[in-house]
Amino acid sequence: DDFDELVVSNSDVLLKNIAEDLRSRLPIEAMLSSEHQAIQKIHQHPLPMIHVDAFLYDDDFVDSLCEEGKMSRSYCTECGSYKTASLEFISHSFSLMELKFLYHHVLPDLTGKVVVDVGSRLGAVLFAGYLYSSASQLCGVEMNADFCQLQEMMITKYQFIDRIKVVHADICTQASILQKADVVVMNNVFEYFLDRQEQARAWEFIACNIRKRGSLLVTVPSLKDSLSKLQANIDLSQWVEEMQLNYDVYMEKDVDREALEQIHLYKIL
Repeated sequence: DDFDELVVSNSDVLLKNIAEDLRSRLPIEAMLSSEHQAIQKIHQHPLPMIHVDAFLYDDDFVDSLCEEGKMSRSYCTECGSYKTASLEFISHSFSLMELKFLYHHVLPDLTGKVVVDVGSRLGAVLFAGYLYSSASQLCGVEMNADFCQLQEMMITKYQFIDRIKVVHADICTQASILQKADVVVMNNVFEYFLDRQEQARAWEFIACNIRKRGSLLVTVPSLKDSLSKLQANIDLSQWVEEMQLNYDVYMEKDVDREALEQIHLYKIL
């Protein structure tokens, strides 16, 4: 048990080091000018919203940035007055706590399994899978060339090359990768990057190609939420069965239960 705890804590330290490396290479909002559609969607949101990458910045880090005046948790509803409201935060990455929940409590033993992260972005799911699981291969599919380059830098620096690979592509061109996957992870993957028609097309492609019986699909938010606003030809009852998760496994006071409840697990029928 002591040895297991040591391995886990060393893995935590390594992931924090990777996050620090990535922070030094990205603007504070961790979005790139090449992400035109995502930036536009955030600006069009009815209420002010800010992108804070949860892998790079935990709550304590955000607090320290707010104290330094580099970030704010609130916005002025009437310029010049004291009327303020909380900003809505959006992240396209899992936090360290969510990654540990994913690999220690959501997914089963992954020995010999293939994990695919759709829209791997900074590679957090891949790096955590390398450190927290025995998955034989972790594959990220990412459309943005700049993010692919950042992932490759980390893979080389931390010597993850034996089990991690990143494919620079639109997932809708990668049927064979999806068909071979034992686990597919999709975190806020299409909503901010595609219009509704493209989202529906992408989900239909996903549903057609993730068909290996018994394989697992992890999504944030739920499939029901993702598909509710789209006209996608997908019958969830014929495709997946949702698995119940225990969101109470962390007893610490500072656990973001709401964030954990956004994670959903499905088994392919």
